[in-house]
Amino acid sequence: MNKFDAEKDEVVIEVKDLVRKFGDRVVLNGINIKIRKGEIFVIMGGSGCGKSTLLRHIIGNLKPTSGQIFLMGKDIASAEEAALNEIRKKIGMSFQSSALFDSMTVGENVSLPLREHTKLNKNVIEIMVKMKLELVGLRGFEDLLPSEISGGMKKRVGLARAIAMDPQIVFYDEPTAGLDPIMSSVIDKLIVDLSNKLSMTSVVVTHDMKSVMAIADRIAMLYEGRVLEIGTPDEIKNSKNPLVKQFINGSFDGPISFFQEKEDYLDQLTG
Repeated sequence: MNKFDAEKDEVVIEVKDLVRKFGDRVVLNGINIKIRKGEIFVIMGGSGCGKSTLLRHIIGNLKPTSGQIFLMGKDIASAEEAALNEIRKKIGMSFQSSALFDSMTVGENVSLPLREHTKLNKNVIEIMVKMKLELVGLRGFEDLLPSEISGGMKKRVGLARAIAMDPQIVFYDEPTAGLDPIMSSVIDKLIVDLSNKLSMTSVVVTHDMKSVMAIADRIAMLYEGRVLEIGTPDEIKNSKNPLVKQFINGSFDGPISFFQEKEDYLDQLTG
């Protein structure tokens, strides 16, 4: 049963009729999504479906060709850079590559948002860094460099940095990419635990179906720049849409054709 009430729960992210074109190519074509406070909302789809482009619009890194995007009640599609920067202080971002600075220690990487955006003294920042690393199971690793820790640990450091400012919303871009199944499960559990413990809204972009079904409260599937379906994991599993069914089952046979997608891409390059 879905723990959210569509009529009562606060909407913290709303995407309305979002269209994005790059030249003549339509990458996002009329996206409509509402994300509720406290939920783990997963945006899934195959490579090139537009999910990463959608994420970049929601965090304000790209401006839409048309449509609106409301983040915590603010229309970020039309917001000036100064207003966007204030909104961004209330969100966290966990990058696919972790995006750690190699020349900084683990502790320095996690403390970066606090040093850049607050006037807290050094001792308070050090305490907060230890607390965030404790939450991801890395207390005591503060003085190590990124080169001295594993790929899974780097992901967790990136996550600790994403929650350093106690954000209201955290965005995850392919959080389990490149990880083995056990470490993927660790990251999945951390996303769920942190969302619950810190009362955060989590937006996860991924095509890892095991992860999707393990963490999602609701799922939006994108295909060719459109939202095919939005629903709970059970609703998506029982979807009658042949595109959705083929994707979640990982089937070669079905309406999604690798060869057709390749031909379409080549046509775009040569046309």
